[in-house]
Amino acid sequence: MRYPMEPYRIKVIESIADTTPDERRRILEEAGFNLFAVSADKVTIDLLTDSGTSAMSDRQWAGLMVGDESYAGSRNYYHFEETVREIFGYKYVIPAHQGRVAENLLFSTVVGKGSFVPNNIHFDTTRANVEHNFGRAVDCVIDAALHPTADHPFKGNMDLRKLEALIRERGAENIPLCLMTITNNSGGGQPVSMENIKSTRKLLDQYNIPLYFDACRFAENCYFIKKREAGYENRSMLSIAREIFSYGDGCTMSAKKDGLVNIGGFLCSNNHDLATSITNLLILVEGFPTYGGLAGRDLEAIAIGLKEVLDERYLESRISQVRCLGEELDSRGVPILKPPGGHAIYLDARAFLPHIPQEQFPAQALACALYLEGGIRGVEIGGLMFGHKDPATGKEVFPELEMVRLAVPRRVYTSAHIEFVAETICSVFRDRDAIRGYEIVYEAPVLRHFTARMRPIDG
Repeated sequence: MRYPMEPYRIKVIESIADTTPDERRRILEEAGFNLFAVSADKVTIDLLTDSGTSAMSDRQWAGLMVGDESYAGSRNYYHFEETVREIFGYKYVIPAHQGRVAENLLFSTVVGKGSFVPNNIHFDTTRANVEHNFGRAVDCVIDAALHPTADHPFKGNMDLRKLEALIRERGAENIPLCLMTITNNSGGGQPVSMENIKSTRKLLDQYNIPLYFDACRFAENCYFIKKREAGYENRSMLSIAREIFSYGDGCTMSAKKDGLVNIGGFLCSNNHDLATSITNLLILVEGFPTYGGLAGRDLEAIAIGLKEVLDERYLESRISQVRCLGEELDSRGVPILKPPGGHAIYLDARAFLPHIPQEQFPAQALACALYLEGGIRGVEIGGLMFGHKDPATGKEVFPELEMVRLAVPRRVYTSAHIEFVAETICSVFRDRDAIRGYEIVYEAPVLRHFTARMRPIDG
């Protein structure tokens, strides 16, 4: 079989929208050509994000029914805490209702004016939370990550030379922590090797800088280590995860990814004073430390999901589904970021639409074209999401990568759905010369891609 058999059976179905091209054009115009503003019931295949879109298992649904909604000391919290400690190994476990809140709790506690926070590549909300607290988010990924066709097994790796240059230039005292995103979302869902994690830890130890992980897709990173890194081929997913996190001082986690749930997250640390400060802030903005903005039933679902995500049979199916889509597109000449990542396929919009200059947002143009053609919703990861105006010149500054991310929800779509996605993309690719660029009509001062309104150039 070209596509892997799903290692589960379907018990509940949800109807998929059926819209015409004329309807989709009208919908897109009303949305200001921003797919975030399109109603979900007007989307055929929704690849906007893999966050919070997973299908929960029968065990997780059963777990919801034993939710203990006590305000303090819910038994579900203790199951959740026990599970997180078993996998991640950190002493202090602080729940939050999603990952960006965990980021905000961390950065609002340790980041301030004059701070610099290195990462392989910050994702949008991570960068925004650092900068909202007057810090500077600095990307230190290896150069291969910035070349879509470069074939490297661990394109998410931290470039140690860049990292050390930043430390020496800015001073270790101005770097409250270093982040490492596994897998590296903004760089194509690419993994980080265990060797690179260990080397990063060793470098940071020389300067007494803590290492924290953005652990949203930690299980997928573990799978890539097992398959691609010598010495790990016979290790279990759990043992690989434990080793990864043993090199860190803590982590943030959106459980809406590799927690296989629709809401929830957490923050972990081994630092008592930091955990105390964060917990005090949590009580102010989220809730009591044993629920952190979540219902007891949600904590139970996370505890179950964190164990299910380490099932190697599940990971083989999930990552193979994404890989097969990438291989199908690549075999038909569609430019993608290589090799395929763990949770998404990234279309290289600049190579796909070379006639559209970056200042006309080719990735946004491509994302709109996919919706118009087949009702497929992806997300632009390029100039609209990561571009910004230079404060000195007022000119737009663009990122090096201009991508459309097609994030595949976990346990949601079958191989037939993925084949439909491939056919739609290839149809758009055949008629790509007819696609035109876009311009911004409205943008918010922060995270503009969520609410921007746009219009096509030349009508």
